[in-house]
Amino acid sequence: MWTHTATRDVETILDYVVAEHDIPFAVRLDRKLERAILTLTAYPRRCRIVPELRSLGITTYRELIVRPYRVVFRVGGSEVVLVAVLDGHRDLQELLLQRSLESLGR
Repeated sequence: MWTHTATRDVETILDYVVAEHDIPFAVRLDRKLERAILTLTAYPRRCRIVPELRSLGITTYRELIVRPYRVVFRVGGSEVVLVAVLDGHRDLQELLLQRSLESLGR
């Protein structure tokens, strides 16, 4: 299951890739992400707990690395919930703070 935020993340990434490269490059990236994410249905717990969150005592979220992106998700029973797709070069703590502030403004 995709959250609205994760869907928006992928749309933003693909828009950026189209602007910086071209549509075929973005299509290949979209397929790469999709293939990797589909593997989560079988073995989601193979992925590591997000290190920045683990250091804060939060062990609910895991990540799948699809270079240079990080697919952040949580496992709820038999369901995998995608919560974010992030550029691996970005500072995760800064991004989470920014998103928290944005959600307060809504």
